[in-house]
Amino acid sequence: MRSRAVWSIAVIFLLASLARHVRAGSIQSEAPSAPGHQVKKVPKNVIVVKGAWSSEDDQSVPVPENATLTEGVFRDPYFGITYSLPRKWIEKYPGPPPSDSGRYVLAEISRPDSYNGEARGNILITAQDLFFSSTTASNAVEMVTYTKDHLQPDYKLEGESTKTVIDGHAFETLSYWSPIAQLHWHVLATEIRCHAVEFVFMNRDPNTLANTVQQAAMMKLPGNANPEGSAGGGGFPVCIKNYAQGENVLQRVDPFFSEVRFNPVPVRIIISKNGKVKHLHFLSAFPDQTSAITEALRQWKFKPYLQDGKPVEVETGIMFGRAPHPAAPSRRIAAPVSHVQAASRLSDY
Repeated sequence: MRSRAVWSIAVIFLLASLARHVRAGSIQSEAPSAPGHQVKKVPKNVIVVKGAWSSEDDQSVPVPENATLTEGVFRDPYFGITYSLPRKWIEKYPGPPPSDSGRYVLAEISRPDSYNGEARGNILITAQDLFFSSTTASNAVEMVTYTKDHLQPDYKLEGESTKTVIDGHAFETLSYWSPIAQLHWHVLATEIRCHAVEFVFMNRDPNTLANTVQQAAMMKLPGNANPEGSAGGGGFPVCIKNYAQGENVLQRVDPFFSEVRFNPVPVRIIISKNGKVKHLHFLSAFPDQTSAITEALRQWKFKPYLQDGKPVEVETGIMFGRAPHPAAPSRRIAAPVSHVQAASRLSDY
């Protein structure tokens, strides 16, 4: 059984690595080049897979996957996070695009190859869009509870889930370890803009792990970070699930698709104060779907949302196409350890 589990994790790691290379690559034209036509060549050791992808209609507006790690500082303008990392931590590869259930890998951070210490470790920063999640979790606390309740038998909890405070904001915490692999994990989770944002620290040495987690307490967060719910505000749109339904929609135009596809198309939109669609963020869509849905949503009209008697911007989600697979009943759900976490177990420790 252990051998089968190791092979499963190895396959997951291979797929995660493929996703990283796909995101890093550029597309090469399949047709013969015409005179004067410049062909974009695919970099060496890069595989290009054409399919649904993430995009936005205005690149000046931050989206979750715009996170960067520059000169030892992780920044994500969409979430308003600034995290100065300890020395000698780098991001070797960018994360894959978001999944169609709204799962993001914002950064996978590890020690450089030149690092000579024994306790190498990993820091994984993820976000789960709570508008499109395949679980029933509605906030970061429930997301952590879901993970805790569905750990595989090979993993053991290290104490109970607790709360900690970073930059004046509460985080839900979870610690567990693998006696077989001799690896330890510590999770810090909060909610920002209706996303469960998690910092997952992994290390073979518990003391090194504790020091890395303690240094994370220096990160800067937006004023609306709250593990039990974050409605936005404070410079961000107010996030409201299912706002694009019912009496909130004053005018609706359905998109016309020139080709039949069966993939889910999750779209996050920002509605302006006057009820028009201001920004679109496609988590996963084919180009023809992006074009058709954008044309339709630009014609939608919404009831302005009032806060303290004044109209404010609203951020919400709409699912087009096939809905994601619903979450299975708890007693039948497989282990919740994400494919990204599984992949990180095989990274340098």
